[in-house]
Amino acid sequence: MQQSRPGWKQRLHDIIFEADTPAGRLFNFFLLLIIVLSTVVVMLESIPSKAANHSDLFVKLEWIFTILFTIEYVFRLIVVNHKKRYVLSFFGIVDLLSILPSYLALFLAGTQVLIVIRILRLLRVFRILKLAQFVGAADVLRVALTSSRHKIGVFLLTVMMSVIIAGTLMYLIEGAEHGFTSIPVSIYWAIVTMTTVGYGDIAPHTAVGQTLASLIMILGYGIIAVPTGIVSAEMYQLRAKEKITTQVCPNCLKEGHDADAIYCKFCGTQLN
Repeated sequence: MQQSRPGWKQRLHDIIFEADTPAGRLFNFFLLLIIVLSTVVVMLESIPSKAANHSDLFVKLEWIFTILFTIEYVFRLIVVNHKKRYVLSFFGIVDLLSILPSYLALFLAGTQVLIVIRILRLLRVFRILKLAQFVGAADVLRVALTSSRHKIGVFLLTVMMSVIIAGTLMYLIEGAEHGFTSIPVSIYWAIVTMTTVGYGDIAPHTAVGQTLASLIMILGYGIIAVPTGIVSAEMYQLRAKEKITTQVCPNCLKEGHDADAIYCKFCGTQLN
């Protein structure tokens, strides 16, 4: 059964954890804006010229952001039914880590740069813009990757065998005088070539070596498309998901419920 809570607490919970109301969207939009600004400040502070000219401003802004995030974290703890569950959840840990560096910097110099972890909180953008369907899309992708893991494993094994063979052949063909000083170095070249990255730090000089390199490059383009096709085929076989909302379960704090859901599909708690 859902635990009862005072009206103000319920309203505050809806504003902080939901994105289906004007107040909730406004709160989350403001939160994301502060996250972006605080991250930009940390990045600018790492530039020596900026830090030298605006160090006092950066310190003041950082403490303003830290106080705002601290107040938000306390409010989240107040409105949730299961505080320990929130604290140990992914976003709960990220929320805590986003404010700890500023306080640790009072005792340990340099730890304030860890504040860039706040950028992870931008994942909440999906809730602000009501793009809850991406939660469902991410679930489809996860299932597709899980279902095709054996095929992808065989594919990667085949690729590894191919680069080992290609690297060994190139070592025998080119030799140390052309930069292929060992089989591991030649395998590195084969991986770089097959993935079409092409750093250019090592290159074959003989006609036979260049021919082999050309074949590996052509093979690389075909290999790139294989995992995409495997995952796409799995996703095509999955059934289309129903429309879901950004509503958060007050008990387990999970979202991604169907639009007409009355109870949480993860823990069975009645939804608000």
